[in-house]
Amino acid sequence: MEHALETTLTVNGQRITRRIEPRQHLVDFLREELGLTGSHIGCEHGVCGACTVLLDGSAVRSCLLLAVQSNGREVTTVEGLAPKAGGLHPLQEAFRDHHGLQCGFCTPGMIMASKQLLERNPAPSDAEIRHGLEGNLCRCTGYQHIVKAVRAAAATAGV
Repeated sequence: MEHALETTLTVNGQRITRRIEPRQHLVDFLREELGLTGSHIGCEHGVCGACTVLLDGSAVRSCLLLAVQSNGREVTTVEGLAPKAGGLHPLQEAFRDHHGLQCGFCTPGMIMASKQLLERNPAPSDAEIRHGLEGNLCRCTGYQHIVKAVRAAAATAGV
């Protein structure tokens, strides 16, 4: 790690300073260095959305970002959505309750993209939900239950 750069970022509300190799991707840093394995590595080309996290509140593909690009910024992963007192975030509950997942591989990315969508549009139509999630691929569900889950979460306060 002779070329590692000191990087300070906030992950799920916790300030972290680490020496990070300049070429390490954010998804690899989150998974390997911090043990936050909710963000999945899918295509590694930014196409599938399985690695989606929030960077300063905006949904980004963590497989396309270098971890050092997060210096001074705030990263939220799917693990960071759950309330501190325990339990699940309303989006996580909605995905569970409305069968918005099957194999679960796309689910963290779908939930993070949904989080951004609902923060920007708290009452989206089904078409707006589909548009907001169009960058996240699911091979199992056909998206019907995902849309239903996002619609249900939108009706819940605190999303």
